[in-house]
Amino acid sequence: MPPNARILIVDDHEDTLYALESALAPLGHLLGRATSGDEALKQLLRGNVGLLLLDVHMPGTGGLDVVRYMRRLEQTQHIPVVLLTGFARDRQLGAAAYGLGVADLVAKPVDPWALRTKIRHLYDVHQRRLALEAEVRALRARLDERNPAPAHPALPHPHAHMAPGQPAGAQTGELERDRT
Repeated sequence: MPPNARILIVDDHEDTLYALESALAPLGHLLGRATSGDEALKQLLRGNVGLLLLDVHMPGTGGLDVVRYMRRLEQTQHIPVVLLTGFARDRQLGAAAYGLGVADLVAKPVDPWALRTKIRHLYDVHQRRLALEAEVRALRARLDERNPAPAHPALPHPHAHMAPGQPAGAQTGELERDRT
């Protein structure tokens, strides 16, 4: 994922999208928007999303459904998600969200300063993780180039040590036992 990955903001209310974009604009990251869970999934699958800020309750595909789908795909399973809810926090929602690996569950209306701080941290940590993974892959590739894996010799046939024409089991006495 390039370092200019977008923060995707998903909410079914235009005024909330505008408020969230205004709150996050000072971070200087590219921002994307979606007004439904289905639209969010399409953008996630196109790639270049570094963090998802997602409303829980939307018509059709809700926030938890989006996260469930994301976690099943290698391409999206590690993208940090912050869920937004306009309802009071309840234990069931929290348990479901955190059970899916959501980074946080935030109640609306949000404090713009606190949201910016949280998003900045999560985005930066995710970008550092991706950079480390890329570095590890590059180092492994260099190591493989320098030390190619030894070719494993094929296992010898079990009867390879016998003289040609000798029946299997002749050296171990198996044939003699079978005759008695």
